[in-house]
Amino acid sequence: MKGSEAKMTGFMEGADKRFVIPVYQRKYDWKYDNCRQLYEDLKKIVFDGRSSHFFGSIVSAVVPNGSKIEYHIIDGQQRLTTISLLLLAIRNLIAQGRVMTKNGKLDEQISQRFLVSPWASEDDRIKLRPVKSDRDALVKLFGDEEDYDCSSNLTINYQFFYEMVAKEEIPVADLYAAIGKLEIISITLDQGDNAQLIFESLNSTGLALTEGDKIRNYVLMGLPAQNQTKYYDTYWAKIEKCTANDVSGFVRDYLSIKQQVTPTMSNVYQSFKTYSETAALPVDVLLTDLLRYARFFEKLLTCKSGLNEQRLDDCLYRLMRLEIVVTRPFLIEVLRLHQDGKLTTDDVLKIFLITENYLFRRNICEVPTNALNKIFLNLNKEIIRYDNTVDNYVSKFIYALLSKRESGRFPNDEEFASALAEKQVYQMRGKYKAYLFERYENYGTIETKDVYMHLDNNVYTIEHIMPQHLTPAWTESLGTNAAEIHETWLHRLANLTLTGYNPNLSNNTFVEKRDAKEGGYKVSGLKMNQKIATKSTWGLSELKERNEEMVKRAMEIWACPETTFVPTEKEFDSCTLDDENYDLTGRGIARYSYLNIEQPVTSWTDMFENVVKFLYQKDKSVLISLAFNSKNNPELAAYVSKDESDLRSALKIDDNVYVEKNTSTTMKISILRRIFALYEADPMDLVFYLKDSESKKTSEISRYEIRRRYWEYALPIIQAQHAHRGTYSNCTPTTSNTESGFFGINGFNVSCVANYDKARIDFYLGSTDTKKNKDAFDLLYSHKDDIEEELGVSLEWDRADTYKASSISYALNGVSITNEADWPRMAKFHAEWSDKICEAMLPYLQDVNSMRLQNIARAFREWAMARSDVDLNIAKCNRTYTRFTTPGMTAILPDLLDAPSGWNTNNHYFYEIINRNGKEAYIRFAISSKNITDEFRTICDKINAFNPIKMGKEEWLWRIPFKTSNISIPEDISQDIIFKSLDLCLDEIHVFEVDLAEKMKT
Repeated sequence: MKGSEAKMTGFMEGADKRFVIPVYQRKYDWKYDNCRQLYEDLKKIVFDGRSSHFFGSIVSAVVPNGSKIEYHIIDGQQRLTTISLLLLAIRNLIAQGRVMTKNGKLDEQISQRFLVSPWASEDDRIKLRPVKSDRDALVKLFGDEEDYDCSSNLTINYQFFYEMVAKEEIPVADLYAAIGKLEIISITLDQGDNAQLIFESLNSTGLALTEGDKIRNYVLMGLPAQNQTKYYDTYWAKIEKCTANDVSGFVRDYLSIKQQVTPTMSNVYQSFKTYSETAALPVDVLLTDLLRYARFFEKLLTCKSGLNEQRLDDCLYRLMRLEIVVTRPFLIEVLRLHQDGKLTTDDVLKIFLITENYLFRRNICEVPTNALNKIFLNLNKEIIRYDNTVDNYVSKFIYALLSKRESGRFPNDEEFASALAEKQVYQMRGKYKAYLFERYENYGTIETKDVYMHLDNNVYTIEHIMPQHLTPAWTESLGTNAAEIHETWLHRLANLTLTGYNPNLSNNTFVEKRDAKEGGYKVSGLKMNQKIATKSTWGLSELKERNEEMVKRAMEIWACPETTFVPTEKEFDSCTLDDENYDLTGRGIARYSYLNIEQPVTSWTDMFENVVKFLYQKDKSVLISLAFNSKNNPELAAYVSKDESDLRSALKIDDNVYVEKNTSTTMKISILRRIFALYEADPMDLVFYLKDSESKKTSEISRYEIRRRYWEYALPIIQAQHAHRGTYSNCTPTTSNTESGFFGINGFNVSCVANYDKARIDFYLGSTDTKKNKDAFDLLYSHKDDIEEELGVSLEWDRADTYKASSISYALNGVSITNEADWPRMAKFHAEWSDKICEAMLPYLQDVNSMRLQNIARAFREWAMARSDVDLNIAKCNRTYTRFTTPGMTAILPDLLDAPSGWNTNNHYFYEIINRNGKEAYIRFAISSKNITDEFRTICDKINAFNPIKMGKEEWLWRIPFKTSNISIPEDISQDIIFKSLDLCLDEIHVFEVDLAEKMKT
């Protein structure tokens, strides 16, 4: 191998040279940005007066061919091709007279020196010979413009250079001179050089090769020259076509199937080399197998199963639209089993449909997706392992999914129905919204509509029946609680539909939307609008009715599968190191699996010792550094040491490296998580298989019950802490491990998390707009030091660049939701720290008006809490409404037990402090008629007789018999002024109540 410095033009010059791009090379694929960068570099050479500019390296194998010298380009074809396109653009512009130069024959000079051999035959004149798919496009660039192949990347980049040169931002002669200053390292290989190894070691400055490119070179470069074209045409070109040139992604799935470990995308090439060398298959056998799997991959990409089953192809299309790729290794294996005659077409259809239901239910229930990769990676193996056969495959498949727990679970009907009913559907990601409405419109009918296409083309849009902006007419029709109904139901499924006439409907009243001649619900061709068109009004009762209908319909569309299969040998429960919510109290371990290698153990200590020693052998420097520099990681300092005497019961890993082993199971798991983080190892790769325990506390049912009981205990404490802000006012105890509070910024919340080994606060930035989330995170992170100084603690900052959402967290370790003795400490932590974190974060995120409204609402609530003669209902407060009752009015309108009001309370009235615009406020008296008794209705009628409302109706839902005078809110939100003003309003209320009580006696 010989290397030397050279000018790029010097390398290219010579009529006897031909530059051949071998068939195993990728297509030319420099992008617009690459070309722009090159052009900017050339401008800098001119403007800065530079004498040279390094342009990278070109590696070639010189192959004499008669009177010609062929340079087979091993690396650098992107640079060589791009410079050729730029020179061709200059030549053509000069020849066409579009740009002028003092050298009248510069176009001929460029052509004969660098682009063509003028005395060669017609088919051998062009010196650059790209791969076949690019060659025709290049030839056409030397001809008439109307013949150009505009779909080719060569043509696109040629036209970019053509347009830039035509602008003459720099004189064409200067540009040509700048090209002459580009320097390269020209590396030519001797006959005995290993082109592949040299290629791999290069630090190229050009466009990085994809993992698929490297694999192609690895496979084909090792073949004799005469076989390279044959194998490329027979196998590789077909593989590229089947995978739509996503060879890297395909090989990643292929290796996942073959090795049961998913390589990172950046490590696909190395993993493939290891697999190929280990399998030691002949090249043609390896390529035959790759091509077979590529054809299965193609079926998933094209949504054409080839099984003559339209329902399957439709399902493939829906899965493709959801863009979930972690299922591919499993689904490819299902297609292979069908081709092998082990599964019927009906089996395949059922598996794909159930997979679809599983994925969508999890999305609606917001089950974390981190477990999916491992679930689908191992699923085929798990199904076969039940009885070592593929018999009864579908039933075993259903059992496998239904047996998953926690982050792997298949949400049951109760969880799915509850989540769907309350889901902010309009704020879901677009692909899931499109999927959901397509299913509602087309499920169960052969008269389908192309919902996807119409949404893509903006023919259909998602319509809010109750509009996003309430008009006075809508406010009146919704009644006294209009704002709360709007806030609760606006983005829920019950209030959404499809329409092709959204601008026509806009904020019209419901009757106008229903009866519009163009686009009205009555004339809509969409099935989902037919029931809406039968309604005379649209309010809370209609929303609840439609919600119930939509949830019922969802149970049909995304049905939960059933199976009678039970393994002959009981399966161990399993969880991974990543499962924070799994309670291991009282659970023994039977075996563990790391990187798909299973190891039986007798105790958690055995597992802990094996895993730590395995990681240590992988990279000793990590634990050695930790042992000798404990200050670098204070969380682990108490458990890892260079001195055995520092630990209570030291596990010797190596000389001067000891780890504490006298810890609880929970602490061993915690230590392992931290060590895995240091090793950048995936905690999902470590799987524990658990023994049953008679004393275990947490069956699935009791686990959810524990959570519900904890939130019943903790939520009132959290709500009281946030009373000034109302962050958790609408929360109720759930069976989730998380309660989220909202503060008026769409998609952002503060969450209290209760796990089996810690309590945590997450400040979650999870709107549908990724840029909004990352911008907010970056803004907060720019004030990290100030925020952490204010809080007095260090937070965990996770930008999560590969995900849509970002988060900022703080945790309390060493507590468990299963230990009721920890509950007071956990609830105190959740209440105080969720409030502190909001106080520290929100001033950076909320606009001035939002902060003003929030601070006014805070003052109103603090006034109510300071008064002994009012009873504030924190759970029913928000930024607009501060609700309370009084002893005087409760004596007139007593509570009705087991008859919830429109606020879902026993009391059927509230005094509401209204805070709409931040300038004025007042207190009003509101009554709900929902579930009232005849006796109660009689009292309400008497009140109405004494204080008639303007729009009294016999059938009423809400009444506002009384309101106080308006109060002005000072600019500085003076608490003293607000308190005095509200005291005057309360005086008016007391006068009203005394007067009303006297009148009621008559």
